[in-house]
Amino acid sequence: MKLSILDQSPIAKGATPEEALNNTLTIADLADRLGYTRYWVAEHHNTNGLAGASPEVLIASIAAKTRFLKVGSGGVLLPQYSPYKVAENFKVLSALYPGRIDLGVGNSPGGSLATRLALTDNLRKSLNDFPRQVFDLLGFLQGDLPADQPFYEVKATPFSQRLPDPWILGIRSEGSKLAAEMGTGFIYGHFINPHNGEQALKHYREAFRPSKWLREPQAITCIFVVCADTQGEAERLALSQDGWLLNVGKKNGDTRIPSPEEVKARTYTVNELKKISENRKRMVIGTPEKVKEQLIDLQKRYRTDEFMVISNLYDFKAKQHSYELLAEAFALEKTV
Repeated sequence: MKLSILDQSPIAKGATPEEALNNTLTIADLADRLGYTRYWVAEHHNTNGLAGASPEVLIASIAAKTRFLKVGSGGVLLPQYSPYKVAENFKVLSALYPGRIDLGVGNSPGGSLATRLALTDNLRKSLNDFPRQVFDLLGFLQGDLPADQPFYEVKATPFSQRLPDPWILGIRSEGSKLAAEMGTGFIYGHFINPHNGEQALKHYREAFRPSKWLREPQAITCIFVVCADTQGEAERLALSQDGWLLNVGKKNGDTRIPSPEEVKARTYTVNELKKISENRKRMVIGTPEKVKEQLIDLQKRYRTDEFMVISNLYDFKAKQHSYELLAEAFALEKTV
């Protein structure tokens, strides 16, 4: 099984955005040495708890610091942007780091209406345009837009021979069907919605059309993972993730990562406890042996050979150790 990492550059309470971004670079360097396959960074705006507002900038920094990882976006909020500009950003990255750049895009609003309009410079854009935008993006990357496309004569530069690998992110069958139709890779967000994975991935495999990008379907599942030396310690560490997810789901909530002690000391309503329990379905928590067992079980259900793991913990050293234990459990081949 291949293992990769998704990083949202989370900010722990009491920490700074600068520390969060430096932590991202530190974890990327660790992942590179431990034998992880990919390191993707997310895009979030108008939030006090996630520092990763510009995946392109972070990708360049991570790729410069590492040697073996494929580095990418998980993902660019394509509905807010010009496919042409996204294509050029990633063609530059791919020219700088040939064969190492992934371009993951998603059909997400990116936040509140005001946030969306700020991203689009007050232009109201429909999420229904996402399939057309993906088509245009791939056309700009390859330089093969059809002659009837309005921007047919506009070419995305630089004219490099090495292109980024495109991926479509999704949590429903609509996303997987689009990835299949376009012949791109597909990543299912189990860490967002743990209920549609089997159906979405089944649709992707069955409807996949070979393309210039891929001859065979290529799928990844992304999931929250907390791994520790003992089950009790893993459960304690996961409390910070429980509290964080609960706050993320609230309007104008504090999205910084709380400590396990703060989460444990709070009093919760019945509905909040129910939500925490439901959120646990988005995670795998435990010792290396237990985590490996559960991921293998999920692998059989989803029929995917690569998991992208995300761990938003308050304790940065514990987060590093979680990734180390996971790499050891799956016998990843170290690069140094």
